[in-house]
Amino acid sequence: MDKHFFVNLDEVEAAAQDYLTSSTYGYYAGYASDGVTHGKNRTAFNNIELLPRYMVDVSERDLSTEMMGQPMDMPVMVAPMAMMGLAHAEAECGIARACAEAGITMCMSTMSNTSIEDIVKVGANMWFQLYVHKDRGLSQHLVDRAEAAGFRALVLTVDVPTGGYRENVMRLPVNIPESMVLANLVEYWDREKHPDLFAYVNSQFDPSLTWKDFEKFVNSTNLPVLVKGILHPEDAKLAIEHGAAGIIVSNHGGRQLDTAPATINVLPCITEAVDGRVDVMMDGGVRRGEDIIKALAYGAKAVMVGRSIAFALAIGGQAGVTTALDILRKQYDTALMLSGVTSSRDVPRSLILE
Repeated sequence: MDKHFFVNLDEVEAAAQDYLTSSTYGYYAGYASDGVTHGKNRTAFNNIELLPRYMVDVSERDLSTEMMGQPMDMPVMVAPMAMMGLAHAEAECGIARACAEAGITMCMSTMSNTSIEDIVKVGANMWFQLYVHKDRGLSQHLVDRAEAAGFRALVLTVDVPTGGYRENVMRLPVNIPESMVLANLVEYWDREKHPDLFAYVNSQFDPSLTWKDFEKFVNSTNLPVLVKGILHPEDAKLAIEHGAAGIIVSNHGGRQLDTAPATINVLPCITEAVDGRVDVMMDGGVRRGEDIIKALAYGAKAVMVGRSIAFALAIGGQAGVTTALDILRKQYDTALMLSGVTSSRDVPRSLILE
């Protein structure tokens, strides 16, 4: 894959359609209902104006940051995404190798095609994303495995009491190859009894999950526990009260509740409610370096990127992901320079025109 061929992540997504089946592309690119929230994630970023300062010495920039006390070479993480084996044979390992090379963290999905124990062999800094199942013993077993394997944090996704109403997947179901397994749930998914993987997974989500349950997970592990899926400032406060070590502002890429707000629009009120007590991240619609600097100006420590990484993986495996991350790094570095900012750790709120 020629890393100079693509100049932005939209081009990567467009090219990925030639490498994926229509159903797999639809699964990765898809959204809930009318896709209102999915669309807002991008338009909201575009509607935010940057107010740069000039005559500042930007000859040297420091792109690095820390999230949960863990160093990252730039304020970008790879978001948890299910079944990366549908995109490329290298699957999650291809992403992890690219993350290790880029000096950033990868958050691994519960629904991965690579096992917890195998992914750590790659050498990347890893977090584990947990969907809480009705079988709480299974959920705790996954937490214990992640901690034993050397993962550095647990990310508990709370915005999926049930799967979103994803019409494109209903119209064009994803074909799961016979050889493909959910590596972390291989003992639990019986394909003969449950041939429809998505229906099976949806039946296992626990809609009874509460903050008391979240606190039990916090107390069950030595890992810091972040909560992913927060949009309301009161939920951010409750998360901290119940032991959250970090908050990820997310609307699940517009794949859950349609007409929920764009994450960048609610980020300022979340960071205000958190008031520096824990680290805050966000995902949803991040495609360019300018998006990263806007999120940092609103108080986030870093952003998560998902779909674009899946599409890059589809095109070139590890090399494709490396290309996508290089594009983001160059765009972000340029945005810093043109904004008169020299460090990821010191992006001022005044950079946003309000």
